Amino acid sequence: MFSQVYYLLRSKIDGQYLAARPRADAADSPPSGQTGGFLMLFAADHEALSYLNTHGPDVADRFALESVSGARLGGLMDRWGFEGVGIVKDPLIPQVDFLRRAPSDETLR
Repeated sequence: MFSQVYYLLRSKIDGQYLAARPRADAADSPPSGQTGGFLMLFAADHEALSYLNTHGPDVADRFALESVSGARLGGLMDRWGFEGVGIVKDPLIPQVDFLRRAPSDETLR
């Protein structure tokens, strides 16, 4: 996973990454300043663009494609407060594998 390159979709308007956020009560919302949810990852650039053009053609021009190495993924997730990733297997249907991060021990940081 660390040598893999992933592709992300990022808003040109506010810089937010495309993420899946489960429906939750206000009590379950992430802490202030964190986005929560699952960062959507694509294995290829054309898959990310296909997903965007299929499921959001009216907003496709508001997103930019960005690549990230597996080694940088953990830092990006920490910085934005994502609880896991959603790896898109089929951008047209879509089929997504959701993986949640193991909780970290704050005393070790």
